[in-house]
Amino acid sequence: MEQSNVINAYCERVGLGFWDEPLNAVTNLAFVIAGLWVWMRGRGVIPVQVLAAVLIAIGIGSGLWHTLARPWTGAADVLPIVIYVLAYVYFANRYYWGMSVPWAAGGTVAFFPYAAATIPLFSMVPGIGGSAAYMPVPLLIAIYAVLLRKRLPEVARGLGIGVAILTVSLLMRILDEPICDAFPIGTHFLWHVLNAIMLGWMAEVLRRHLAGGGRGR
Repeated sequence: MEQSNVINAYCERVGLGFWDEPLNAVTNLAFVIAGLWVWMRGRGVIPVQVLAAVLIAIGIGSGLWHTLARPWTGAADVLPIVIYVLAYVYFANRYYWGMSVPWAAGGTVAFFPYAAATIPLFSMVPGIGGSAAYMPVPLLIAIYAVLLRKRLPEVARGLGIGVAILTVSLLMRILDEPICDAFPIGTHFLWHVLNAIMLGWMAEVLRRHLAGGGRGR
């Protein structure tokens, strides 16, 4: 493989080899572990098991990105994350709001113009950089949490916890480059660990809701 195709995008990578991002690579196991945990917790609950499968795919795709670091592995890294977000928006619309399938799907499609409108705004915030693409997600979760606080208070609290974890996780992603000189291994690996915890928790919020009588088996 042409070493010139290797993408050096993170503080930890100082070479062009397969294991030149060891922490960034190994911590993708957190997604696989979270996915397996969610799968076991959500046995027989199809929406939860869908999220579990995508969680495992996130770990695999991100693992490829942080080892091979080729352009195509960037797609393998991002695509499962996008799928997870869209799947969760659909399930939230369907089971938290009780929408019909067409309305839930339509609300999910609406995520694209929402993201297109908000990402440029976040890009204007100094220091956020490439993490601006992720910022619409905690904002949307926070909006859902506020709107659901009376209808489904337990779900709203769970979503609020998810926002808190994701906010810290994004901070670790943002800080990776700025503190690289002082902390050569970077902080991106903490983005992996915290993000895996957050995504697993979000699936657990859905599982608890469905187990408590929400529709969705």
